[in-house]
Amino acid sequence: MARASINPKYHVGLGDVSALERTPRGLLLTVGEEKFRAEVIRADVLRLKISRSGKFDEAPTFAAAFELPSPVPFTVSESAEAITLQTEQLRLVISRAPFGLAAYRTDGSVVFEDARHADGSSHGYVHINDSFILTRRISRHDAIYGLGEKTGGFNRRGRNFILWNTDVLQKGVLEQNRLTEAEIEPGTSTSFDPYYTSIPFFYHARTSAAALSGSFLDNGYKANFEFEARDTYRIEFHGGQYTEYVFAGPSMKDVLEGYTFVTGRIAPPPIWALGHHQCRWHDYTDADVLGIGKQYRDRQIPCDVLWLDIEYMNEYRVFTWNTEKFPDVPGMLAKAKENKLRVITIVDPGVKFEPGYRVFDHGISNNLFCKTEAGNVYVGQVWPGRTAFPDFSKAETRAWWGELNAAHIGSGIAGIWNDMNEPATGQVEPFSMRFDRDGANHPHERFHNQYGLLMAMGTHQGLLEAEPALRTFILSRAGFSGIQRYAAQWLGDNCADWSHLAMSVPMTAGMGVSGQAFVGGDIPGFTSSPSAELAARWTQYGALTPFCRYHSERGEPDKYPWSFGPGTEKLTRKAIELRYRLLPYIYSAFVASSETGAPVQRPFVFDFQHDRQAWETDDAYLFGEALLVAPVMEAGCTARHVYLPSGTWVDFYTGERHQGGQFITAAAPADRIPLFQRGGYVIPMYDHAPASTMDHFPELLELHVIVPDEDGETLSMMQEDDGLSYACNAGAFLRTAFSVTRRADRVTVSLKTSGQGFAQFRRTRLRFVVKGFTGSEVLLQGRTVPVQNGQFECENRGESLELAFSL
Repeated sequence: MARASINPKYHVGLGDVSALERTPRGLLLTVGEEKFRAEVIRADVLRLKISRSGKFDEAPTFAAAFELPSPVPFTVSESAEAITLQTEQLRLVISRAPFGLAAYRTDGSVVFEDARHADGSSHGYVHINDSFILTRRISRHDAIYGLGEKTGGFNRRGRNFILWNTDVLQKGVLEQNRLTEAEIEPGTSTSFDPYYTSIPFFYHARTSAAALSGSFLDNGYKANFEFEARDTYRIEFHGGQYTEYVFAGPSMKDVLEGYTFVTGRIAPPPIWALGHHQCRWHDYTDADVLGIGKQYRDRQIPCDVLWLDIEYMNEYRVFTWNTEKFPDVPGMLAKAKENKLRVITIVDPGVKFEPGYRVFDHGISNNLFCKTEAGNVYVGQVWPGRTAFPDFSKAETRAWWGELNAAHIGSGIAGIWNDMNEPATGQVEPFSMRFDRDGANHPHERFHNQYGLLMAMGTHQGLLEAEPALRTFILSRAGFSGIQRYAAQWLGDNCADWSHLAMSVPMTAGMGVSGQAFVGGDIPGFTSSPSAELAARWTQYGALTPFCRYHSERGEPDKYPWSFGPGTEKLTRKAIELRYRLLPYIYSAFVASSETGAPVQRPFVFDFQHDRQAWETDDAYLFGEALLVAPVMEAGCTARHVYLPSGTWVDFYTGERHQGGQFITAAAPADRIPLFQRGGYVIPMYDHAPASTMDHFPELLELHVIVPDEDGETLSMMQEDDGLSYACNAGAFLRTAFSVTRRADRVTVSLKTSGQGFAQFRRTRLRFVVKGFTGSEVLLQGRTVPVQNGQFECENRGESLELAFSL
C-alpha cells in the first residue's frame, strides 16, 4: 500500500466560467485560460475534458475503442450560479464561479460531487505545471471497487494506490521507478503496490442508495489514488490532460457495460485456451517438451497447451530458436498435435542490441526503436543483456512486430505470451526511454503504462493477418485499460504460499470488474515450493478460474500435477477433470462476457448489489452466473464458513439445498472445495472429461437443471460453435436460451435455439440432470418420459423443446 503522497498546497483551480458554447453533443466552456468540454456519449455516459494551453488532446491513450453512437437528446439550462446539461439518465451541474462539477442521476441520486470549501466553492480540479488533482466527496461507509490489478481487499476504501506498471520482483524496482511513496517491499508480501497492470477505472458505491457510479480517467501517466480520508478522496495524475468518462450506473452491471462499451470487450476465445495449460521456466529440449505431454496423456490428466519460457530461444534473441535443443520445430509441433496438444512460446519486447541480428538490424534501419532525448537508441537490460525496445506508440512499429509474430507462428505455434512488457528494463532506469508518436518526442511517462497494451495490439494484428480465420490467443503480463480487446492476462509472479492463493481471489475479481474477464494466477505459485496440500488446494481453486495454468520458476523443484505424490496427483486430476466437464458452461460465460463485458469470475456484489454482506465478501465468488466457489485458503482446513447470497444454492457434490442470505459451514474434505449451483439456472456439461478440447465435438451433452425453491423465472444461455474460427460472428453457432419457471409446485423448463449451426456439430442427445426433483416422470414436448434419480435422456440435434414437471 502507498503512503499518502498527494499534496495540493501549490495547485490552483481554473477560475471562473466566462463563456458558453453549445455543441452538437454537449457544451464547450471557457474557464479562466482553459477550455472545458462536456459530451454526451450515451444517455448514461458523459465524456469530460479540460484543455492544456487551450488545446485538447483528442487521443490521450489507446484505451478508448468505440464508434460514437447517434446523438442522443439532451438539454442545457443556465442560471446565475450554474449551467446544467441533462440527458434522460444524467444531470451534469457546472458551477460558474469558481468552476466546479457535480453529476447526478435524474432521480437526484449522486454520481459524483467535487469537494467544496467551507464557503461552498469547489476545489474539485486543481493543477500545477503538468499535474492535476481531483478531490471529490465520499461518505464514511461508501465503498470503492475497481482499479484492476491490486492486492488487498476487493473494496479499495481506506487505502492508497499507485498506477505505474511495475516488474515487482526486480531488485531495486521502487527506487528505479521513482516510487518513493510505495512502502511495502515486493516478494512474499500480499499488499504490495503498484503491480503489473494499471487501470484508471473505479466504482463509487454509495451505501445510502446501494447505487454505483463509475469513472474512467483516460490518462496513461503515473497516477495516485488516495481513498484513506473520511469525507473526500483524491486522484493525482503526473502528466497529461483531464479526460474522464462518467458512468451513471446505478448497477455495477450497468457501469461495466458502459466502461467496456468505451474500452472494448474480450473476443470469444478459442476453446482450447479455456483448457488446462502447462508452463515452466526450464531449460527444455524438444524431447523434454514432448515427454511432458506424454506424461499428461499417460497419467490421464486433461491438458491442451504446453508453454515454452525464454530458454527455447537462441541466447534470448526474440523470434529465434535454439536449434541444438529444437532442431526440428515443425516436427515437434506436429508430434504434439498428434497427442492433441498445442504449444505457445514467450516473446519479450527486449531486442538484443547486436548488429548482425536481423531483428535488431531491421529495427535500427527503419527507426522502430525507442530513443533517448539526445536521439540515440535507448538501451536497457533484460535477458540477452543490452537491449533495445520497440517504439510501439508508432503504427509502423506495431505492424512490423505483428509481421515478426506472424512469421513466428508460421511453424505451428498456437499463441503468443507477452512478458516483461511493463516495460521491464532490468538494472537500467526507464525514464530515458522516449517515444516518437506522430513525430513528436514524448516522455517515457506518457506511454509507460500503455506499453503492454501497445505490444498486444501489434501482436494481435500480426496473428490476425497470418491466420485471419482463426481466433487469436495472446497472454500479457502488463496491461492498461483496453488490454482485454487483445490479450488475456495472468497475475504475474506469485508465491507458493497460502496467503498468495487467498490474495488472488479479490485480485482476480478486481480485474474482472475492470474489464479483463480472461485472467488467472499461476498454479500452484510461481516461486518457492508448495506443500502437497497447497498444490492440491490451489489446483482445485485454479481449475475454477477463467485462466488455468500451471507455472513455476527456474531452479525450483518440479511442480507438475504429479510432483507431489500419487495422492495429490489423484486430487489434481479430479479438479482438472471437473474443469473440462464444465467447459460448455465456461465457454458460454466467455461468450456472454464478449457481449456485455460481465466478468467470468465475479465478486458477489456484481450479482447481489443490494446485499451489504456481498459488498465485503473477498473469500468466495461466482464462476459465471450459476456456480458459487469458496476456495480453501489455509492448511488443515476440512470445513469453512461460506456466505450464500439470496436464492437457492445446491451443493454440487451432495445435492444438499440451502436458502441464501446466510452463512453456512460447508464441508471441504481433501478431494474438493465448496461449490454450489444457483437455483433456476441450467448448467451445460460434458458427460466426461476429454483429454483435450482438440476435435472434441461430443454426441451427448448434459444439462444440469437446478430447481429453485422460489417462484419466478430465471434465464441462462449456452452457445455451441466450432470454438476456433470467427465463423460464429456470421451466424455459425447454435445458441440455446434456457428458461426455468417455477409457479408453486409446477416447474417448466424451455430451450429455445437460434443460429445457423456449424459443420462440426455432432450432438444427437441431451441428458437432463434435474437437481431438486424426485419424481418418476416429466412431460417432454407433451409426452410422458420416465425419470430415474432425476435423470433422463432424449434425442436432440439442436431443436427447441419444453419440459414440465410437478414437485
